[in-house]
Amino acid sequence: MKFRLLLSLVLLALLAGCATRPGVADAVLHGDAAHPAQAQGWVDTRLYFGLGLADQPQQGISEQAWREFLDREVSTRFPDGLSVVDVYGQWQGKQQASPERLRSKMLVIDYPDTPANRAKVEAIRAAWKQRTGDQSVLRVTQPADVSF
Repeated sequence: MKFRLLLSLVLLALLAGCATRPGVADAVLHGDAAHPAQAQGWVDTRLYFGLGLADQPQQGISEQAWREFLDREVSTRFPDGLSVVDVYGQWQGKQQASPERLRSKMLVIDYPDTPANRAKVEAIRAAWKQRTGDQSVLRVTQPADVSF
């Protein structure tokens, strides 16, 4: 009986050592301003970019042109990370009788909610509209609870 109790205690001690082994418990990326363990005052912004008519994929903005825009206008402003999702969208502009079906990209950026970062987002939207002649880049921003 004493042997079983002693063996159980030894096994528990060994298992506890595994749980606290360096590299296991602290494998979460955090510790700097770009990757906080827990952050308040951050927002999640989604931007929707129309690339061209869905039924005319050979026209409009190519994947290469999109990546060049992403590299030049977005990644330079938000180098710490972002996501891009291919989406299908519809848009009915002013004076149009029916909506257009569009190949689209949704850009997702999470960042501290500061005037400087909001200005960066607006600069991205303006650059796209200038480049393409589009009337709009839809922006959806909401509070975000983030951790890394």
